[in-house]
Amino acid sequence: MGMDELLHASDQDLLAEIGRRNGFAFDVLYNRYWKDVFNIAYKRIRDTDLAQDVAQDVFVQLWTREKVTPIDNLPGYLRIATRNRVFKQIEKESRYDLLPADSEDQLQGYGLADDHVLYKEFHAAFEALTNTLPAQQQQVFRLRFQEGHNTQQIAEQLGISEKTVRNQMGRALSKLRSSIILLQIAMILTMK
Repeated sequence: MGMDELLHASDQDLLAEIGRRNGFAFDVLYNRYWKDVFNIAYKRIRDTDLAQDVAQDVFVQLWTREKVTPIDNLPGYLRIATRNRVFKQIEKESRYDLLPADSEDQLQGYGLADDHVLYKEFHAAFEALTNTLPAQQQQVFRLRFQEGHNTQQIAEQLGISEKTVRNQMGRALSKLRSSIILLQIAMILTMK
């Protein structure tokens, strides 16, 4: 199929070409549906950067998808894939809220000396756990949570792909999450 034909091809024909790894067919589908996918994501998460990340992930998934089942309704498939990706993104973002920024201030405001000491101990232990991460994971994690950079900004600053940033962030969060659970259990046991 020539380039001119691909510009006017049906979704089914473009999907067939993508199955043959035709990059131009993918570009045509991407340009045809990117705005719709972005808008679906943005309506749910109200964050431009995250909505762009979600849209990119949906199209990467479409490109790397194995031909297990045919896609009969591409707009419907993209809508569901976007919704699912948004849910994963929301779940991932909720994990980022490991330590609220104002927790220490809240504890001092209530005059809870024991809680303040526990918070400081927990925070020190969390910092020690963060320092055990491999160098790149640690750097990505700190840029995201201490400096508030988004995926694109981190990728540009470190000279790596956005996908690598997401992968490193996922690995760091997975390690920290399991370690924090153990840390919380240990702290509860010491309080008894």
